[in-house]
Amino acid sequence: MSRYVFKLPDLGEGTVTAEVVEWKVKVGDAVTEDQIIAEVMTDKAAVEIPAPVSGKVVSITGQPGDMVAVGSELIAFETADSAAAKKPAAAAAPPPAAAARGTPAIAPAVVPTRVMASPATRRKAHVAGVDLAAVSGSGPGGRISAQDLEAVISGSGDTAIRPAIRMAREGTEEIKIIGVRRLIAQRMSESKRNIPHFAYVEEVDVTELEALRQYLNAKLARGAPSLTYLPFLVTALARVLPQFPQCNAVHDAERNLIIRHRAVHVGIATQTPEGLKVPVLRNAEAMSLAELAREIRRLSEAARNNKVTREELTGSTITVTSLGRLGGIASTPVINAPEVAIIGVNKAVERPVVADGVITVRRIMNLSSSFDHRFVDGFDAAAMIQALKEHLEHPAIIFIQD
Repeated sequence: MSRYVFKLPDLGEGTVTAEVVEWKVKVGDAVTEDQIIAEVMTDKAAVEIPAPVSGKVVSITGQPGDMVAVGSELIAFETADSAAAKKPAAAAAPPPAAAARGTPAIAPAVVPTRVMASPATRRKAHVAGVDLAAVSGSGPGGRISAQDLEAVISGSGDTAIRPAIRMAREGTEEIKIIGVRRLIAQRMSESKRNIPHFAYVEEVDVTELEALRQYLNAKLARGAPSLTYLPFLVTALARVLPQFPQCNAVHDAERNLIIRHRAVHVGIATQTPEGLKVPVLRNAEAMSLAELAREIRRLSEAARNNKVTREELTGSTITVTSLGRLGGIASTPVINAPEVAIIGVNKAVERPVVADGVITVRRIMNLSSSFDHRFVDGFDAAAMIQALKEHLEHPAIIFIQD
C-alpha cells in the first residue's frame, strides 16, 4: 500500500486560492478514480474536483468555508502500489475535466436515508415546517415533487399537516457564510462601500404595452415562451442606450478607465435556491423580441438549475433586475460592479389616474434605477430613464428603425 497526496491544482485565470464549499467524501471512505470528492469555489466559478486515483481517504484539508492555497495538500489516499505507480504524486497537475459551473448549491448534511427533492422543494418545506422524510414521493425512486409537498401543506395528502398545539420556539441556528452566499456578501459590500449610488424612480404607464403583450402572446405557436415585460424592456433599453453611452459602461478601477460599450450585454438578475445569480444576455441589440424571450428563459433556467457556465456569468454592461409579482412599489437595486447602472422592474398594477381632467384606470409600473454617481450625472440618469419610459408607453416606437 502507498500514500498518495493530491494537491489543489491550478484552476486557471490566476487563481491562487479556492474556498472549500463541500466535501463529498470523509476520512475512511473508499473512492474510485474520477469520483467527485470535493467542490471548491474560486472568485469566478464553482469547480468539482474528481479523485485522481482509487483508494481510501486518509486525510483531508480544510472544512467548508476554509481557503486552501493552490499547490497545497488537499486530500491524501491510501492506494494499492499499482495505482501509485500508475499516477505518481506530483499532484499539482490540473484536474481531469473538472466541471466548472456558475455557482454551487450548498448541499444539506448527509443523512443515513437521503430524501430526494429539488432545492426549491426543500426550501419550501423548511419554510412550511414540513419534515420531508415523512412525505411520500410520487416521482422516480420516491423523489418528492412540488405537488407532493403542496398536497401535504394543503391537507389533501396522506401525510397532511394536522392542527397542533402552538409551542414557543427556542434555540438558534448558526449558518456558516460560504460559497455563493459569501461571494454575494462580499460583492454587495464592495458595491455599496465603493460606489456612490444615485437612485431614480419613475412610473410608467404600460397600458398599451400590456395590450400588445397579450395580443402577441395569443398569436404564439404552441410551446413558444410567453412574453413577459422583460423582452420589451430589454429591446427598448437597447434602442435607448446609444444616446446615453455613459450608462452602458464598466469601470476599470485598476487602469482608471471607463469603458463604454457599443454592444448591449444585459445582466438578468435571477433568484435561485443558492442566491442571486446574474447570467448575461449578449448582444441584445441584435435580437428579435422572440429571441430575447427564449434566451432570457434559457439563461434563467440554467441559473436556477445550476447549469449556467462561467462565461455566461461574466461580461455584462448593464443589469436588469425584477422581483416579478413581489416587485412592490419601488426598490433600491445595488449596482452590479463594475457596471455603472442597474434598472429594477417593479410590479405592474391598475391605478386610478387623471388624464385630460378625467379619472381613468391605467396599468402603471415603476422603474427603480441606480447609477454610479461618479460617472453618471443625475441629469443624464433621469434623461435615460425618461427615454426608456417613452418607448415603453408608446411601444410601437420600439420597433421603428431609425
